[in-house]
Order: sequence, then C-alpha cells, then structure tokens
Amino acid sequence: MQAIQPVTTSAELLHALDRLTDADFVALDTEFMRESTYFPKLCLVQIATPAHCTLIDPLALPDLQPLWNFLNDRARTKVLHAARQDLEVLSVAMSGVLNGPIFDTQIAAALLGQPAQIGYGALVAARLGQQLEKGHTRTDWSRRPLSPEQLQYAEDDVRYLVPLYLNLRDALEEAGRTQWLFEETRELEHPSLHRTEPEAAWKRLKGLDRLRPDQRATAKLLAHWREETAIKHDKPRGWILADDALREIAERLPGSTQDLENVRTLPGGVVRRRGEELLALVTKGREQGDSEPAMSIPPRPDPQQLALVTKLMNITRTTAEELKVSPELLATRRDVEQLVFSRRTDRLSSGWRKDVIGDRLIAKLQDAT
Repeated sequence: MQAIQPVTTSAELLHALDRLTDADFVALDTEFMRESTYFPKLCLVQIATPAHCTLIDPLALPDLQPLWNFLNDRARTKVLHAARQDLEVLSVAMSGVLNGPIFDTQIAAALLGQPAQIGYGALVAARLGQQLEKGHTRTDWSRRPLSPEQLQYAEDDVRYLVPLYLNLRDALEEAGRTQWLFEETRELEHPSLHRTEPEAAWKRLKGLDRLRPDQRATAKLLAHWREETAIKHDKPRGWILADDALREIAERLPGSTQDLENVRTLPGGVVRRRGEELLALVTKGREQGDSEPAMSIPPRPDPQQLALVTKLMNITRTTAEELKVSPELLATRRDVEQLVFSRRTDRLSSGWRKDVIGDRLIAKLQDAT
C-alpha cells in the first residue's frame, strides 16, 4: 500500500478538512521532536475518520488556524491513545488547550480490564488482531522530505485508531461505562496538565522535606530560575541544570566559585556560564531560610494502618476483578494510603469512583477505626 502524501499548502488543508467535516469523531495523533528543546516541536498531525485519512505537515503550512478551529469543535469527539503527551504538544502549537470531548483509548481499555498503561500496538493487537510496525518510534520527524516508510508508519498510527475506537466505544456502552470514560478524560482539558509555572517548578523535586529551611529555599529558587531559563532559551531544563546538580548545590550552599567547582555533579561549563547567577540564588536562599515554612513530616504509619492499607487494596483488587477493570484505575495505592493515613478522599469521593469503590473503602475505614 502506498502511503498518502502530507498536506503542505493552505488550499490542500481546507480541502482535507472539508472531507473530514461530516464525521462526528476524528482519530488524532501527532509526531513531534523535543530532545533539544523545552517546548515540543509539532512535526506532523495525523487525522482519520472511517472514510478518510489525512497527514498534515505543520512545518510547511503558513497558517494552522483552520486546523485548530476544526479540532476545537465540541460537536466532534477527538480519539487519541495515551492522550496527555499529544495534548501537551497541541497545546503549545495552538497556544491553548484542545477542546473535548476526548476519548482516550488507553483509559477506555483500562475500564475494560486491560493494564492501565497498555501501549497502542499491544492494544491494537489485543482488540483488533493487527500487528503494527514500530520501526520509526525514534525517527527525526523534523527532517524533510519524510520517507515513504515514515509516512506509512504515521498513517498506521492513526488509521487503526478508527476501528479501535469503534470497538472500545461499543464495549463501553455495553458495559455501561461510557460516562466513566468521559469523566476521566474531562480532566485532560485542564490547562495545568500541559504546562509548568516557573514558581511551581519546585514541586517536581523529590525529598525537599529532608532539607533544612535554607537548603529548601535555595532548591525552590534554583528550580524557579531553571524553569524560567529553560523557557526563555527553549532548552531542556536538564541542559540548564541537572536535577542531581540542583540538589547538591542546595545541600552544599556554595559561597564561592571555587565551592561551585567542587560540586561534582556540576559541569565546569555551567560554572563558567552560570556561576554568578547560581551563587546569587544561593545567597538569596540563605537569606530566605528563616521565612521558609516548616515542612510537616507525617509520622511513620503504625502496623495497624499498614494492615488496613493492605486490606483496602485487597478490596480494590477484588472489586476490579469482579468488574473486569484495571485495579489502578479504580484506586491507586496512593489513593488508599491518603485515605488511611490522612483521611483524604480526593478521587474516591466523587464521580463514578464514589459509587463503584469510594463509598465502600471509606465505610471499611470507618468500621476499622
């Protein structure tokens, strides 16, 4: 089969979208590059309906607004697999969040008993009996022209989403779980999922509760500075300052260039280019240590609490087996630990989970305490 050629002109784009417009759903996938940038670079958009398949080259088109208008129509369901990464890429390209409704085939599969993180190829094989070629997962999608093999791979990645969607949609309807799916995917429209605000970048760091206040203040300042610098220069945050180097600087609190040079995880080039900035942040972190709020370290769980977590997890797994749902989608261990250790119900007390598992787990907790 000869792969279709991508859309590269405004006239071709309008014609392609016109052919797709009658469908009430579109299968959607993207190819992108981000190995050397902070922001993902959208390189190809694949769209399919039962009647047509289109590849769109955003690097060749002067104006993608007609595409964004088409995709943002809420009358049209957008079908993706493991949608979060594609939605992040699209949110950068369109400077906004893609409107739903969104049908994520990975979530749909988990609601039907498949593993929560099942890959696209494995799911296509399981539900459709079709083996996909995966030889171009690490290709450079920004290079032109795209090879026939690349185009065929990109086409297959979206073409099989159409029958996969129809298969999963019908199965969800039969199981009475369609509403569960759309409750889950509604969260994918929240802007905070697709960007990190520099002032909140420290939340990505682990183990801050084990640092002294001045060290913790320094780590937060370094994370903020790193995120802003990465955004400004469009470079991966790790290229600006690696996580292990950030942590070691916060722990050591170096006071001079020589002290910075003794940070074993910090390359000499970073010391030469960024040394003064880093030392200024350390000085500011030392000064802000007194105003850093105390971190409340939760007490170690006692044996009774750990036993209760195990009991509630067993209930979750048993319920998942009865319903033929991925246990992780019902309630994660984190959900159960929050419930037992701090009485936080979060996801368990609203939506479809409340009736299916949340009320039962909360009642068992109350009975045990």
